[in-house]
Amino acid sequence: MTEGHQVLPSVNQTDPEVVLALAVDAARSLSDDKCEEVVVLDVRQLSQVYDYMVIGSGTSDRQMRSALDNVREAGEKAGHGVFRASVDERTTWCVLDMVDIVVHVFEPNTRAHYDLEMLWGEAERIEWERTEQKSRDHAGLNAAAPVKGRRAPGRDAGKSADPE
Repeated sequence: MTEGHQVLPSVNQTDPEVVLALAVDAARSLSDDKCEEVVVLDVRQLSQVYDYMVIGSGTSDRQMRSALDNVREAGEKAGHGVFRASVDERTTWCVLDMVDIVVHVFEPNTRAHYDLEMLWGEAERIEWERTEQKSRDHAGLNAAAPVKGRRAPGRDAGKSADPE
């Protein structure tokens, strides 16, 4: 080894189960903060830098910043601090680099422009939704179906949605 050079330890020395759990918690946190189209990508076989990428879309700069702050807090509580955070000038893309996990929160048009899901298209998608959150209507066939306690627009306007 030459003088002045230092060998850095491997970045990914954290327990893989802990890192996965943190990625899932980050996705759930974004979802809880009303971010949309949240995905977790397993990029361990594709990236030498990090293990998971969490991506979500926000609806306003305040919401996006708040959602990212909540992910940061959850990571710090889990002992997994933030290496770097970045928010662009117009708050269309917020990034939180937690070394093993990178969290991206986009404004929808910016997300469509950069299309990270396509860029990392070979990455496996990780299931992160809680059982009670999972949508069983993947084809969208029940989009107009009534939700318990509410009436679907245009359906049985005079009847209650709750059975008695």
